[in-house]
Formats: sequence, C-alpha cells, structure tokens
Amino acid sequence: MRPLVERLEKEEGLKVESIEVWHNKENEKRLLEIDNGELCGGVPFFYNTETKKFICGDESYDVLKKWAKGEEFTQ
Repeated sequence: MRPLVERLEKEEGLKVESIEVWHNKENEKRLLEIDNGELCGGVPFFYNTETKKFICGDESYDVLKKWAKGEEFTQ
C-alpha cells in the first residue's frame, strides 16, 4: 500500500500519517483503541479521524483516494 499512499500524497497534496505498530507499544495501543479489535484486527489499517471511516487490508488506489477525501466508497 505504501506506493499508493505516496502517489495519493503527491497527486492530491494530502498527508497520510503512518504509524509503526509492531515494534512500538504506544502506537500499538493507539491502534487498539481506534480499532477495538472489531473493525480490522490487523494491518494495514487506515482510519480517517474526520469521517471515522476505515480501510482494512490492501485496497485499490481509487478506494484509498475516496477514503482520504471523505467520499463514499465500498470495500
């Protein structure tokens, strides 16, 4: 997903915050608070703090772009 995120940031001028959760307990705790083990249960996990919408797992560029811009999408 990293190449798609980089493309999104470059083409749309958006910033997607990436946090490492495997080796960072503080970030893992943050993930678990957001996910609560119910939305995704793993990574990659994309969560839009403004819309409260999420993407779980690999997805297409079009879906990633819609998620980031707060537009409707289906997974």
